[in-house]
Amino acid sequence: MSQIYKTVGLIGKPHHDGASSTIETLHQYLSENDYHVVVESSVAPSINIENLSIASLTEIGEQADLAIVVGGDGYMLGAARVLSCYNIGVLGVNRGNLGFLTDLSPDDLITPLEAILKGESRSEQRFIIEAEVYRHGKLKSSNSAVNEAVLHAGKVANMIEFEVYIDGSFMFSQRSDGLIVSTPTGSTAYSMSAGGPILTPNLNALSLVPMFPHTLTSRPIVVDGNSEIKLKLANENYENLQVSCDGHVILAVMPGDEVIIKKSEFTLRLIHPLDHDYFNVLRSKLSWGNKLY
Repeated sequence: MSQIYKTVGLIGKPHHDGASSTIETLHQYLSENDYHVVVESSVAPSINIENLSIASLTEIGEQADLAIVVGGDGYMLGAARVLSCYNIGVLGVNRGNLGFLTDLSPDDLITPLEAILKGESRSEQRFIIEAEVYRHGKLKSSNSAVNEAVLHAGKVANMIEFEVYIDGSFMFSQRSDGLIVSTPTGSTAYSMSAGGPILTPNLNALSLVPMFPHTLTSRPIVVDGNSEIKLKLANENYENLQVSCDGHVILAVMPGDEVIIKKSEFTLRLIHPLDHDYFNVLRSKLSWGNKLY
């Protein structure tokens, strides 16, 4: 039977003993079964295998058919922002805490991996968003986010003032610590901690979650996923403002700037085992009650 995935990229959290051990196990299994294996350059020095094929994250996106990311959700997010630009399946092995995006357990790895490599798997497209900062009508910076883009002050508990527009229509003005714009993927992350709704991954929707608004009537709202969200910063704000993408990438924002958040043209293609069930993940990770009988 012909191989569905011919080249497999291994990506993992550098300087993490558990991730390195799992990558070594994966490399041995894949090599013995005649897959071409490339290891991401930042984790390669931690791998105790000779004659590794080494590539950058971008090169893995260009060359591989499947990328296996070993780490927690945080590390998966960083890899996913790059890999979403390429037509590559992404599979996660959980070496973190919650593991909403990383399906496989390092303690039970080979059996489900064998099935996935045979095509016994589910493929799921997750949309991502782009955040752009404009100053005097000119684009100053931009980046993508799998989970959320967050407008906030650089200092803790520092209130900011801004207006929100949806597809050009004025929605509201607000004085708060900031605003979380979340994808369905990110709805179980920072947005949920701030009181936002959980959105199932198949929804074409974005949630807007105010952060400690200075009013009792401000509530989270869900809008169409194709909406263009514009945030206009009041000139009276302090200068130390930021937009955070997945908590990793920081875009500097000045008073008077405009921030545009919208769906990206790229999507993240996640690969799941056949028995993957989103609601089972929620029950497990969030300690929800099981069936009564």
